[in-house]
Amino acid sequence: MFAQPFHANARAQFTLLCVVCLSGSFLAAEERSPASAPSRSLEEIKRTGASHSKYLEPTSRPAKTKTPKADLQTFRDVIAPILEESCVDCHGPGNEEGNIRVDTLDPNLLKGDDVDWWVEVLAVLSNGEMPPPDEVDMDDDDRSTVVEWLSGEIQVASTFRRATGGHSSFRRLTRYETNHALQDLLGLPYEFAKDLPPEAHSDDGFQNSSEMLHMTVKQLDTYRQLARQALDRAIVLGDRPAPVHWSISMKQNSQVDRHQQQSKLDQVAEKFKDDPDKQKQEVDALRATFQTTPRNTHYRNLTNGQKVSANWAYNGARYAMTSEDAPRVMPPTFDHVAVLPGGRNQKLIVELGDQLPNQGVMRVRVRASWLPEEDSSGESHPPSLQLEFGWRASNEGRADMRISGADQLVEASPDEPQIYEWDIPLGDIYPRNSVRGVSKMGSMPSPSEYIRFINSSVSKSAIQIDHVEVVAPVNDHWPPESHQQIFIASKHHDNEPLYAKEVLAAFMHRAWRRPPTEAELERKLKLFNAIRDQCESMEEAISEVLASILSSPNFLYVVRSAETNNSAETADRLSSNELTTRLALFLWCSVPDTELLELARDGQLSSAEQLSAQVNRMLADPKAERFSEHFVHQWLDLQLLDFLNVKETKPKLSPLLKEAMQREPIAFFHELLHENESVLQFIHADFAMVNERLARHYQIPNVHGNHFRRVSLNSDPRRGGLLTQAGLLAMNSDGTDSHPLKRGVWLLESILNDPPPPPPPAVPEIDLADPEIAKMTLIERMADHRNHPACMSCHSKIDPWGIAFENYDAVGRWRDSISGKPVVASATLFNQQELDGVEGLKRYLLEHRQDQFVRAMVHKLATYALGRPLTFSDHVHVDQITAEVRQRGDGLGTMIQQLVASDLFQSK
Repeated sequence: MFAQPFHANARAQFTLLCVVCLSGSFLAAEERSPASAPSRSLEEIKRTGASHSKYLEPTSRPAKTKTPKADLQTFRDVIAPILEESCVDCHGPGNEEGNIRVDTLDPNLLKGDDVDWWVEVLAVLSNGEMPPPDEVDMDDDDRSTVVEWLSGEIQVASTFRRATGGHSSFRRLTRYETNHALQDLLGLPYEFAKDLPPEAHSDDGFQNSSEMLHMTVKQLDTYRQLARQALDRAIVLGDRPAPVHWSISMKQNSQVDRHQQQSKLDQVAEKFKDDPDKQKQEVDALRATFQTTPRNTHYRNLTNGQKVSANWAYNGARYAMTSEDAPRVMPPTFDHVAVLPGGRNQKLIVELGDQLPNQGVMRVRVRASWLPEEDSSGESHPPSLQLEFGWRASNEGRADMRISGADQLVEASPDEPQIYEWDIPLGDIYPRNSVRGVSKMGSMPSPSEYIRFINSSVSKSAIQIDHVEVVAPVNDHWPPESHQQIFIASKHHDNEPLYAKEVLAAFMHRAWRRPPTEAELERKLKLFNAIRDQCESMEEAISEVLASILSSPNFLYVVRSAETNNSAETADRLSSNELTTRLALFLWCSVPDTELLELARDGQLSSAEQLSAQVNRMLADPKAERFSEHFVHQWLDLQLLDFLNVKETKPKLSPLLKEAMQREPIAFFHELLHENESVLQFIHADFAMVNERLARHYQIPNVHGNHFRRVSLNSDPRRGGLLTQAGLLAMNSDGTDSHPLKRGVWLLESILNDPPPPPPPAVPEIDLADPEIAKMTLIERMADHRNHPACMSCHSKIDPWGIAFENYDAVGRWRDSISGKPVVASATLFNQQELDGVEGLKRYLLEHRQDQFVRAMVHKLATYALGRPLTFSDHVHVDQITAEVRQRGDGLGTMIQQLVASDLFQSK
């Protein structure tokens, strides 16, 4: 089948039109059982498949000729007769299957209008998709002849069109790039851009595409406000704010809870004082609810063993802990502890009243240890501690949110408890209690806010807490580092005009990713002088000017530099500053750091060795985790998991498991990146990156704790790589069961970069009212649907890929049967290749589609790195990069190095 050369949102269109067909599960398995697995392992197939790559031949960049010509003579004498014999019957006069007539395509790929169709012809011939099985096959020599001619013509045409056409990557920064840029410029951890709307995804799936990133006047006003808010957090005016302290022992907390319990008992007794029998009944019933159980949070007196149940209710300012102006010394010994049992998300609430400031950092310190408890395997494992913030108003308004990043693994023994600490930017906690400091009246006072500690571990081991400290705002240095990052050290500090010029020049260089011109700097100094007398301090005036710098197109947009390359040979090359900007946005989703800016200033990035060293440095920096997160999230369409509504599953799909599912592909990608492992590991790997929740979901033993780590799979083909990760399988289900169509389309789009075309306009719906259709199994129903002339060509390409995943249910768990019947996961591809389940799928991809997958990875990375869709003229460069990567072992880090070193990356 021929795909349309441009096809947006194929998955959505297919799944909407064919969802009725997939309203059940694959049950029919009586007719045949899966074939036995081939003897060669997937790792062996991976190695032998690589040795057959067409890219392993030595490559060279195409010679530059002044007047390249299309090889039309070979087309007329050789290619056209082959196409006439093998293709024109289905793609000729009166029979334009797939809306294509091969006999009318313009063979001049340099200047003709049909180049995208020729690329599609090359793809279907190379993959064996055409001619279809029910037609006369094309002779192997003829196929090779056409493929070789098309490949050569496409290479020449790609080089010619790039030289004559050029490209534009002019775009604004995305929301996440703006956020990270402000974080790095100001040295603050806040989520600055959380109120900006997210960008839409382009047809390629990416949010940083130049075709999507424009700006309205209203948006520009929003960015101005954002800049001022960010600078207000970074720059301090006035004296150092006094911190507020809370020092909380569990003896205090237990006394508060006992007081609350007694207060509630007194209220019930008063309510029923005129009916002694009813009073006793109600008081006894309430008192029973206060009884502690081993599986609920409780306080324990270590001296006498007495236990007090922890009151889970929020009670507002009336029971808030009293704040102090100075910290207390944490006592070395203690006689009361709070016990948070594991396995059930048990919580400990500490109420702080309404004195937390709006801005600054809140530091939370807790002294804790773990109480081992054996699980079903007879082992015990350290639990994890999570921190949340919340409030609840008397009008039923409320908010609870997780504010800790990674959970803290509590490994200290009760004899030697340790301090566990979080620094939380208060400005990132949203919403806050809007009635703080307004009213303290009523039986349920509303102004208070609280933190709560949660034993988030899957294991049964308990966490024991004896002391909690909270302080806000924390200022370990004054002025804070964010202020010093703007108001730099200088010998001209006491000379305000000179110092203002230095501050503005340094900030403009960092924010605009290039040195400002003298004219630009003078304009900002003129603005500073104009407003200086209206401001109480130089810092206040500078802040206003900085806001204009951060709302300038020079910050908000990726713009071409004013630098020019004198040589005609390098006229289309990025300048040094443009190169550092593209590199920083690619690998850090942010602005260049000082080292990159200095190298650009000194012209040292023209050295291939220096550029390679900088890529290595950047990938080793923690900021490279941003690249892993944003690229993988967009490449694999992980936002689909956000909208997954899973029906009844046992055990239930918890929010924490769903979160782990979304983190797994990112952790896996970053592991390959960090170790420079082969991108073929995405198809199959002998390890997984999992935490305890995912390991239990996969039935992988001996994985404990919420952190992700590398776990060997002992060559189990059911897991390993991307294809069998639960989150990716779940997001391509319908929430009730598997969805072969969604999974097949996703694999073609995201993994092979070969998306199906839009469905034809006359796709018939499945008539479930027809008794003959209603009694069919789903596999029979799909076959019947596929046999319709309007559906056959598309579904024959999609369905087999998705059927191979049928051993995985709606949430990605392995299954051998459905409703007592063996699962059918075998299907036949368009080229009569049998796929026997997911192992057969992996074998086929590793044996026959390595080149296609590696090239697809290069294409996806290049699209993301350049911030624009790739076009036909980029074809030759993608092939060159793919060849370099394949010849160097397919490492993910190597792929990034080769991409950055390429003309494609370094050209405008």
